[in-house]
Amino acid sequence: MSENIHRQDYKVNRSDREQLHKHQAKVIWLSGLSGSGKSTLANSLEVELHQKGFNTYVLDGDNIRLGLNQDLHFSDEDRKENLRRIAEVAKLFVDAGIVVIAAFITPFEVDRIKIKEIIGADNFLHVFVDSPLEICESRDVKGLYAKARAGEIQQFTGIDSPFEVPKQNDLVLKTGEETQEESLAKLLKLALENIEHQL
Repeated sequence: MSENIHRQDYKVNRSDREQLHKHQAKVIWLSGLSGSGKSTLANSLEVELHQKGFNTYVLDGDNIRLGLNQDLHFSDEDRKENLRRIAEVAKLFVDAGIVVIAAFITPFEVDRIKIKEIIGADNFLHVFVDSPLEICESRDVKGLYAKARAGEIQQFTGIDSPFEVPKQNDLVLKTGEETQEESLAKLLKLALENIEHQL
């Protein structure tokens, strides 16, 4: 980092913003295979929290790659950079006093550890959306698994690129066994128990 770059401090800080929003800021990070239900749960959780008066924002894999990270591909290094940038964005949202719901495959443990370090352990909840590969493939809403099996997509997580089962979780959702409503209820409970409201 250049020695000519210095952090600029401002008079309005995170605590001021949280007081205005009347709740703590937090990042709820959902990881799991494509098709496990991350985006659906992120969307549903945001609706529930929004209705309860929380200021929220969802960061989603495809949406980020359509804008901020459109210059990145799917090599291991680009995936690492993709997640680093997202973690830095989530950190900014936390400083803004927002509850962030992040839905990303996040296949490697080393990246999950780094994300938690960037955002800060006190600001971070990790949720493993655990669904077997065969169930994720059977859903295959975007047709990505079929393309990966046909060799049209390279380094696709779960097919020719590994997914390392997360070791540090605040919650595990068995979306191959639970209904969407059951998983959402557990996710909402986690959020409400860990985000101080009505400051």
